[in-house]
Amino acid sequence: MEKNIVVIEGDGIGPEVTRQAIKVLNAAAQLGGNEFNYKYCLMGADAIDKTGNPLPDETIEACLNSDAILFGAIGHPKYDNDPTAKVRPEQGLLKLRKSLQLFANIRPVSTYPALQHLSPLKSKNIENVDFVIFRELTGGIYFGKKELDADGNRASDDCVYSREEIERIAHLAFKQAQQRRHKLTLVDKANVLETSRLWRKVVQELATGYPDVKVDFLFVDNAAMQIILNPKQFDVILTENMFGDILSDEASVISGSLGLLPSASIGKGAALFEPIHGSYPQATGKDIANPLGSILSAAMLLDHFGLHAEATKVREAADWTLQNGFVTKDIDPINFYFTSTIGELIADYVGGKIPGDVHKDNIELRKSTII
Repeated sequence: MEKNIVVIEGDGIGPEVTRQAIKVLNAAAQLGGNEFNYKYCLMGADAIDKTGNPLPDETIEACLNSDAILFGAIGHPKYDNDPTAKVRPEQGLLKLRKSLQLFANIRPVSTYPALQHLSPLKSKNIENVDFVIFRELTGGIYFGKKELDADGNRASDDCVYSREEIERIAHLAFKQAQQRRHKLTLVDKANVLETSRLWRKVVQELATGYPDVKVDFLFVDNAAMQIILNPKQFDVILTENMFGDILSDEASVISGSLGLLPSASIGKGAALFEPIHGSYPQATGKDIANPLGSILSAAMLLDHFGLHAEATKVREAADWTLQNGFVTKDIDPINFYFTSTIGELIADYVGGKIPGDVHKDNIELRKSTII
């Protein structure tokens, strides 16, 4: 199998973590005699600095002709701290989602026994947490008509959804539930919002076609509480764009580190895979960022290609590093390993160069050399 992957390293720690994911992808490719070809493209603040455009046309064209996109992170303080900026890095990501018709963002949320002490929640409440959030990406308030009165004292953002937009992501969420624990939770605000009432109506109608999936409904404020009070109750969460943006970030802290969680954005063409964390500019160039979110996003990419055994091996390798204390500074600020070290360890594990019984004292601190 030969696949073409567009790599958008992006801003901040994006290049550092993405390079580790590519190490792992290359190791995984060798397992089955597959070949991945990479084309590097610009987006975000880096693209603005070099071209004046947060998403150059060349990047869109390359993505449209690729089999998948691996993306790092986006954002820079000089734009984040300037509310008057007319051109912003985030515009590139929104435009890319529209251009590729990426309508569904998929964020798995799980916990690791070795890291339960880092979670803000009690250990007994997060054991065996395993759910996935399906967030609609191309509609809602983020893409509705935006207006600001001439005097600057009144603003509006329209929230608009169509039946088609709801149906296409709902079908994906139902099918995912069928492969998991057969439960789907729609999160909305149907007691207040007309768009939410449409979401609920459409999902109720589609549910008849998935009789093996139990469907329940939560208002978004209650869902936000339930994710903290009892996250184990969830299997598949389906929701609209803004609610999904907020809830998925809330859920991400359950694991103990933002650096651990991957995501996929899929649609009608090439899919995009990225860690959920931001660009973390304070850590740029220091080799201390957690690459697991990017590496696990690469595992989702492998699944997308049908390389399920290779994806499982990558997840096993990531879990092995956590169990044995090979972690970055966000997890252990004293005895930590560098970003590049974690990438090398996981790539070596995937490639069969490291036996599973190697322990922490066999590897030099902050280096990848086995001694």
